[in-house]
Amino acid sequence: MKKWKMRVLATAVCAMFAVQPVWAASAVITAGQGITVGESGEAQGEVGLGNAPGNSENTASVSEQTSVGSAPQDQTASRVITMGENTESESGQDNETAENKAQNNETQSEATQENEAVSEASAAENQAAEDAAASATEETQTQTSTGRQIDPSKPMVALTFDDGPQPSVGNRIMDCLAQYGGKATFFMVGSRVGSYKTEVQRMVAEGHEVANHTMDHKYLQKLGAAQIQAEVSRGNDAIEAACGVRPTLLRLPGGNHNATVVANTHMPMIQWNVDTLDWKTRNADKTTAAVLNHVKDGDVVLMHELYTSTADAVERIVPELARKGFQMVTVSEMAAARGKSLQAGHLYSEFR
Repeated sequence: MKKWKMRVLATAVCAMFAVQPVWAASAVITAGQGITVGESGEAQGEVGLGNAPGNSENTASVSEQTSVGSAPQDQTASRVITMGENTESESGQDNETAENKAQNNETQSEATQENEAVSEASAAENQAAEDAAASATEETQTQTSTGRQIDPSKPMVALTFDDGPQPSVGNRIMDCLAQYGGKATFFMVGSRVGSYKTEVQRMVAEGHEVANHTMDHKYLQKLGAAQIQAEVSRGNDAIEAACGVRPTLLRLPGGNHNATVVANTHMPMIQWNVDTLDWKTRNADKTTAAVLNHVKDGDVVLMHELYTSTADAVERIVPELARKGFQMVTVSEMAAARGKSLQAGHLYSEFR
């Protein structure tokens, strides 16, 4: 009986020792699973710190289970991967954005350059068109400083009057020219200008040309260099003082000149090629015939502002010249229309 009891006891003890490892393993698994299902906070805390209860072997098992299968590690790994993917994606997007910006900037730069090129080309075309138009205009007409337009393709004549001013004659001449849009050149004696400023000022106001006929109408070929220079400069001073315009052209008294005269006037000298001899005949019919029977395109006509007969003749000459298509212009206007640059020390008698 005692032997039977001893065997039963021994069998029970063995059974206990045989079952215990299974329970321990189960406990480890249960502890590991407890992390997943979220059991007590104490268990979570211990396992989270790697301090599971039991021996070192069990601790290692728990650690292994936690590191391999626990949700926190998986979540962490997942987060790391996700963050890595996001970072790579964001980096790629940044790179794409930078590339797109660079491409956009390059496209905009190219578009801007193209627009600038088009604008420059357009501006160049516009400028070329303007230059062509200006050139065409210059070929057909010359515009004076007073706003008048002179057509070089049409005949023109320069009516010139010496020895004034003389209001009783000069004003009639200007009245007639005004009716037909004509202008004239008045070569005046400086010593007379101061007494007739109003007439001289009208000349300037109406676009006629004021010019110099020396101060005292002396024949310059009889004078020395200093006297010639004084006659010219004093005449210019007197005219400028009367009307504010300094003459640029000179007519020699009698047209007389020599080498000394040419060298000392220091102005362009305007002669003539149609001489009416009105000072000699003092006849309106003869003066009129002298002009109308001989005048040609580019002529410079000589008359004098002192005689009533000359005013009478002008009132017949001007309408007829207009009817024939002549433009009545100043000497400077005609020179410019014919492309002539008037030079000091040179004499000019016509412009063809």
